[in-house]
Amino acid sequence: MHPSRYRLIWIGFFTFFGHISIAIVWGQVIPQPYENYAMRVAMAMLSIVYVMPEMLRDPMSHSSGRYFGFATWIQLPWFFSWMYCMNAGNAAWLASMTAMILIYYHATDWRLATLGLVTGLPAGYLVAHALQGQTPVFDNPGVAVVVIGFAWIMGLMLGFSSANLRRTRLLNTLSTMGVMAHELRTPLATVNLLGDVMRNLVQHDVPESKRKRIEELSGRLQSLVRSMNQQIDTQISNAQLFRLPRNQTLIRAAEMVHETVQQFPYRSTRERDCVRVHIQQDFCFQGSRPLFGQVLSNLIKNGLHSLASASSAPSPGDLRVDVGIHHGKGRIAVSDEGVGIAHDLQQRIFEPFYSTQSGAGSGLGLTFCKNVVESARGTLSVHSEYSRGAVFMIDLPLMQGPLPLTDTPE
Repeated sequence: MHPSRYRLIWIGFFTFFGHISIAIVWGQVIPQPYENYAMRVAMAMLSIVYVMPEMLRDPMSHSSGRYFGFATWIQLPWFFSWMYCMNAGNAAWLASMTAMILIYYHATDWRLATLGLVTGLPAGYLVAHALQGQTPVFDNPGVAVVVIGFAWIMGLMLGFSSANLRRTRLLNTLSTMGVMAHELRTPLATVNLLGDVMRNLVQHDVPESKRKRIEELSGRLQSLVRSMNQQIDTQISNAQLFRLPRNQTLIRAAEMVHETVQQFPYRSTRERDCVRVHIQQDFCFQGSRPLFGQVLSNLIKNGLHSLASASSAPSPGDLRVDVGIHHGKGRIAVSDEGVGIAHDLQQRIFEPFYSTQSGAGSGLGLTFCKNVVESARGTLSVHSEYSRGAVFMIDLPLMQGPLPLTDTPE
């Protein structure tokens, strides 16, 4: 939860000194029936996991999440339930168990905490059973069930409320982005009107050489306005990340792809020339036409950015949009010959606010694309190798509709 470098350092510090301090308290100050100093040292050494260079360098990576989850599972549900059983469930360890449950739900996602408790508590019980050679005996088992059950329910409520709070904050942020993007249309409309005024003015008493130059500048200005409006449409669509419209119609994939590619606001003729469309087999699917057009625009924009980041200039066909049938499903594939995506980043690129484009992009585009495709019961996946390009594949359930079975490369 909320991974950061400083939070990991604090958790590592708390893990090390917390176990050492509690070992002294339960072993010397307020002696308990069972205490294991060797195991306490082992648990304290787990603090090294939280401050490993790999963890601190990228706390949000999948490998960091696995390390964090394993170390936390060992020292919280497994270790605490084992010690609880070894101390016959006395009052001190019953209180420790309830604290552990609340800490676990606070430190991790509620789903991971629930899975950890479901697996960790029986694992600790089995280890205690093996060490004692008999079934562990507990003081007041009925009271323990009620207290631990109550703590578990409170932990779940804590997890739910935290998740809802994060979702509400995200929705408010996205709504603000959408409003700001929408408000930009007013000055852009004024700029577009100025372009029209410039064109009208040059029709009277302006030399031919100047007239052509002003008309060229006016055309560039209006092209820039169209491009900005396209970006505004993107941001407004991204603002609907968790509130996608439910209206769905029958969409012909080839028609939608051709229209989107033709209307995309390319920055140059070279960009337009590098995009090619190949229709291997057309198909129909159910979805929102405007939203799927935005999905394809996002993928084309990312592909063009990847090509621009490559060392060589793009050539015709470096960005392809293929339409066909794959394993009984309709597929729209957007492939580029750009810089590619590293393997360990290929799952993270679909996370909200994560972007491989440093200083550019909101990190919401691919999350929006994934949500739109999944709302149509489809899947969005990526296959890429670093420095060897990427392929984004949209697979969709087929629907009945009149289709031409032709290959029409563009």
